[in-house]
Amino acid sequence: MTAESTYFRKGFGLKTEVEATLTADYDGHLVDLLLARDHTLVAGPVTIRLAKEFGFCYGVERAVEYAYQTRAKFPDRRIFLAGEIIHNPHVNAKLKDMGIVFLSPSEKGFDYSLVEPADVVILPAFGVTIHDFEMLRAKGCIMVDTTCGSVLNVWKRVDAYARDGFTCLIHGKYYHEETRATASQVEKYEGGTYLVVRDMSEAEDVIAYIEGRFPGAREGFLGKYAHAASPHFDPDLHLQRVGVANQTTMLARESLAIGEAVGQAMERVYGAPHRAEHFRTFDTICSATQDRQDAVNALLAEPAALDVMLVVGGYNSSNTISLAALCAEKVRTFHIEDAAAVDPAKGTVRFRDPATGAEKVTDAWMPMQGPASVGLTAGASTPNNKIGETVARVLATRGVDIAAIA
Repeated sequence: MTAESTYFRKGFGLKTEVEATLTADYDGHLVDLLLARDHTLVAGPVTIRLAKEFGFCYGVERAVEYAYQTRAKFPDRRIFLAGEIIHNPHVNAKLKDMGIVFLSPSEKGFDYSLVEPADVVILPAFGVTIHDFEMLRAKGCIMVDTTCGSVLNVWKRVDAYARDGFTCLIHGKYYHEETRATASQVEKYEGGTYLVVRDMSEAEDVIAYIEGRFPGAREGFLGKYAHAASPHFDPDLHLQRVGVANQTTMLARESLAIGEAVGQAMERVYGAPHRAEHFRTFDTICSATQDRQDAVNALLAEPAALDVMLVVGGYNSSNTISLAALCAEKVRTFHIEDAAAVDPAKGTVRFRDPATGAEKVTDAWMPMQGPASVGLTAGASTPNNKIGETVARVLATRGVDIAAIA
């Protein structure tokens, strides 16, 4: 098999063949009803208001569809997936039911020891590291690359930073698949360097170091951030020229604020000409992430007050976590992994606390007497059927039979 015939990035032309299965697996009637009624459903005492942008984004739809196409294209071959296709437990469970084997993480990338040249390996929407890609190339197996286009855009930015000798400062989670893949792009260049900061608090440490006021100086900084930096990272050398990028699913306003704050610090220490020459930043939050955050802000700004907000999506889904954090600033918010988290019989909800990250269960989570207004959104990895099931359980909590909804 030639190299050209072992790498696929545009599917196999089998969209029509898998469309009915995808619809059956992921579409939701109640979501369709909400869309038909201007994102608002009134049933008995309950009003449910759905954000204008929610759920599956184009990149996720594409990745899931390509995984289904891959199974259809290679019905008799072993198919592996490098990690999770997206961060949604139900979608990943469907792929496992289709016989797709999920590869386990290793110290560096994934464990490809089971993969043989005749096998097929799907690369997830998050992408994989340079090391992973080279390992698979060496195996000679078939690769189906579902890496999201927004992630590829970040890689181009990081590539340009590393090529020009800038340290890539990434706003993201150092352990996240996408951030690991993004950081690895600097490995194309000798001396390529990166540092990952999770939030503004960690960015403040970078600023403090640039300004010469970080406690413990060089050794203290390396002790705190060695796990989130390239192996040869030296803050004395590598914070002189900085280019800012981000994991595509982080909170957009925080990414922009981090870039501006680091740039201002460099200007305070070295002057405006230095900043112009030695600092770069670019908003690499994906449009779907931004759209969903904007839609939540718009919903929260509407005159009709919400009693509670539900955010549906995997606990390990960064874009869902960002949505929950936004909502929690304005209204009582519950980040639930799926519809099963809402128990109508007990009147409880199981949720990830946006403040602590801990899973909790509480009762009386929505008004149980009189009118109740419930806001709803979902992360970009959440299919419509799981959103619709959540609607049904919310209504059932207040005794509303969805069969009676016209």
